[in-house]
Amino acid sequence: MTTTTAQTATPDPFFDLRWRRALRDLKGPLARLYPDAHDLLARLRALAERHSAERPADLRALDLARDLDPDWFLSQGMVAYVCYADRFAGTLSGIPERIPYLRDLGVTYLHLMPCLMPRPGQSDGGYAVMDYRRIDPRLGTMDDLESTAKALREQGISLCLDLVLNHTAKEHEWAERARAGDPHFQAFYRMFDDDRLPREYEKTLIDIFPDQAPGSFTYYPDLNKWVWTTFNDYQWDLNWENPEVLLAMLDIILHLANKGVEVFRLDAVAFMWKRMGTTCQNLPEVHDLLQVLVQATRAAAPGVIHKAEAIVGPKDLVPYLGSGRHEGRVSHLAYHNNLMVQFWSSLAARDTRLMTHVLRTHFPESFRRASFATYLRCHDDIGWAITPEDAAQVPHLEAHAHRQFLADFYNGTFPGAFARGADFQSNPETGDRRTNGSLASLCGLESALETGDAAQVEQAIARILMGHALIASFGGMPLLYMGDEIGLLNDPSYEQDPDLRDDGRWMQRPRMDWDLAARAELEPGLPAAIIHRGVKLIMAARKRLDAFAGHVPTRVLDTGHPRLFAYLRDDEGSPVTCLVNFTEHEERIAAWALRLDGPQEDALHGHPLQWEGDTLVVPPYGALWLRRAG
Repeated sequence: MTTTTAQTATPDPFFDLRWRRALRDLKGPLARLYPDAHDLLARLRALAERHSAERPADLRALDLARDLDPDWFLSQGMVAYVCYADRFAGTLSGIPERIPYLRDLGVTYLHLMPCLMPRPGQSDGGYAVMDYRRIDPRLGTMDDLESTAKALREQGISLCLDLVLNHTAKEHEWAERARAGDPHFQAFYRMFDDDRLPREYEKTLIDIFPDQAPGSFTYYPDLNKWVWTTFNDYQWDLNWENPEVLLAMLDIILHLANKGVEVFRLDAVAFMWKRMGTTCQNLPEVHDLLQVLVQATRAAAPGVIHKAEAIVGPKDLVPYLGSGRHEGRVSHLAYHNNLMVQFWSSLAARDTRLMTHVLRTHFPESFRRASFATYLRCHDDIGWAITPEDAAQVPHLEAHAHRQFLADFYNGTFPGAFARGADFQSNPETGDRRTNGSLASLCGLESALETGDAAQVEQAIARILMGHALIASFGGMPLLYMGDEIGLLNDPSYEQDPDLRDDGRWMQRPRMDWDLAARAELEPGLPAAIIHRGVKLIMAARKRLDAFAGHVPTRVLDTGHPRLFAYLRDDEGSPVTCLVNFTEHEERIAAWALRLDGPQEDALHGHPLQWEGDTLVVPPYGALWLRRAG
């Protein structure tokens, strides 16, 4: 791939106007976070102005278009695809030749999983970064990233990249200089001369990896210090109370933005601020930090948006999309992990009452200039976030017992379970377990293919497509995880790799099976072909419906039906009522329970609806998108 020519710095005539706009949203959080906010603001401006001047001409054109249409990412035309570059295309330079495949799926946003230079050996799947300005050499170079971003952009696909904010690898230059005794860089991290304060903090902290990395602090004899290590001993937590960390990370964001990154997935944001006596997660200062990063980026590169990786409970999740004084000022996207958990819970229980309660009670119908990224599976495990308070709203449901049921169901040990997954990070103190597994295997395709039961294969495919119809219509941007569109199963090969075998999450990170994808084009009866065809149909139908734009409210309907999940996309011009059946049986519901107005048609499949008088029949694992006929 050709090397990109360095961009000559040219002042942007619009920067001063954008900076004056940003000031309104920068002054408050900076004053709350840092004592010397005035000088810091001047340094932020100088940093943003320098990167703005270095921005390539085509990215400036993108900036102008998106400044005029700041809600571009809320369009119903947006469809995201998530993959590992090496497992999808070998290297970054192999991505462009796969663009036709992505375009055929309707993809407009490509999230490449960790590409930045990780530490050697174990790296938490690439989230232990030792150099934010270099690409993992196994994937290519920064020139390759820039050229790939340009190729994607020319085809209407925005590039998303991970940026880890909470920590660096212990091999990062900042950490190496800290270990060498440099006080400037020691202040970049949370370091302690003895274990007195760490022991106090530990009283309220929660272990993230209780099996492989218990505790949140690591003693380093060469430093004679304790270092805060929330995730693994090789990932050192950054000290965001130090404004130099803020400046350094913003410098990295704007550097990568000028290489063509249009979306930053901000990893582990919930942990960025620490306070004694708390879990050190989701503290108010986190949202101030996000507002500063987002608004400063908007001044230098308004074509860029941010997605918060905050896998937290409902009351903590909503603020990442902006609430109170942060409304419309923080992350543009956040993962709807609660929708994901409730999908799997309802699928196992064949009961949607908990799903209806959680999604109806805890979430606003829409956000200002922000929305969810909806998904069924990702590279990570599933944490069964079922609280006692929510479970108590469903008769005869107890939270701990339900979490145990879900873990047993999806590891395949519960009698009659169709799933094939595995436990992850069992917590001996609470008894809670998280779950690994690919979408297809958790939906029953693996077990059905093993037995050769055609009816079970058909049901597994129906579950997969029903789930995709849910995330395409519920509200926000749907994320297709690589291989789910052709039903890739669990991949046990990671167990043979010494760098991967201790992390069971690699089970759901298979390499793309391009032979199977090719067969899916030639053998229409193949499960992979049926799934692929169905996903394409769903995403194409989504793009046709104004009601599925991210700004349109999503109103969860409590129909009283325990096996159906219903919600209204309340578009003023053409509302759509969505109905999802979480069982393998036909279900029936009265038209009045859905508040339907006049004759209806199915905007998803275009098939005639099945009625029994005024009662609508919903097929097994069916999804209907109902709108007024004509």
